[in-house]
Amino acid sequence: MTKVSALKEKWDLLVVKLTNQFADGDEMNIDGIIYLIGVQELGQGHRTFKKDEKVNLMHIAICKLLEPYGYYEFDYFDDDSWPHYKTLTALPNLKAGEQTILMKEAIVNYFENLKFI
Repeated sequence: MTKVSALKEKWDLLVVKLTNQFADGDEMNIDGIIYLIGVQELGQGHRTFKKDEKVNLMHIAICKLLEPYGYYEFDYFDDDSWPHYKTLTALPNLKAGEQTILMKEAIVNYFENLKFI
């Protein structure tokens, strides 16, 4: 099995599990999964977020997902308990498809580390 097909199988399994648990039948997309990771990493439970907070949640998730790749490092929690990361290495210029593969791989790794899949 190639790395790409293994990633696709794991991704498809993850989407099904997350959709069943969080999406009431509407298949979750990558943005929804990134948002979900941001909520998880914030650790404040289920609540309503403002539009700018939703953007910040996605940023938290992306930093957390790319931290093992050496792009970001956790820095501190602010007074509102929001995590902040510092950039260690600039992200490479990737084509859209390459970005998607990187993010899917990082998401799969994240959920594997949590023993979710």
